[in-house]
Amino acid sequence: MSALDKYIEEHTDPQTTLLHELERETYLRVLNPRMISGHIQGKLLEMIVRMICPQRILEIGAFTGYSALSMAAGLPEGGEIDTCEVDDELELMILDFFERSEYADRLHLHIGSALEIAPKLGHQYDLVFIDGDKREYTAYYNMLFEHGLVKSGSWIMADNILWYGKVVEPVAKGDKQTQGIIEFNDVVTADPRVENVILPIRDGINLIRVK
Repeated sequence: MSALDKYIEEHTDPQTTLLHELERETYLRVLNPRMISGHIQGKLLEMIVRMICPQRILEIGAFTGYSALSMAAGLPEGGEIDTCEVDDELELMILDFFERSEYADRLHLHIGSALEIAPKLGHQYDLVFIDGDKREYTAYYNMLFEHGLVKSGSWIMADNILWYGKVVEPVAKGDKQTQGIIEFNDVVTADPRVENVILPIRDGINLIRVK
């Protein structure tokens, strides 16, 4: 950790004991643990939820549940989160931490592809957090509009939008993840239905508002 990162950590409200344990367990037990949102991004997600005050959130890509728990902490009374995770091997770990939190009744885990699950849930969402398969970002985005999952005033956040700086470098042949991120960013920029800004925190978040 750089001195600046350490300074940021020390001057941000600390993560809860449960989130600290989840982060530690993720690094001990799960492949690619750097995919976890972590302290700073988790706190940002919580604060954005507090500002937007959504009644229902859709998360595409739960990983080990850190981001969902962070957003749950910012939910207003009666708010709920549907979170989709394609990796069924993570299900028990996610549920364990969800059930040990004070937000267990607000969190609904769905195992499988969000492209198949989300349209069947029968909800419109005030906030959508996209952090799934980078190759499918544009498909997720199109799904939200095609199935009426978002409305005027809804917010969409897409994570890893700078993709380790690869978005401004020549794309390697066959690198479908980078291609997927670049395509998504271009689609959002050209879409007259939305307005957006890219936040350069960690690996970048595209913050999008449906007009």
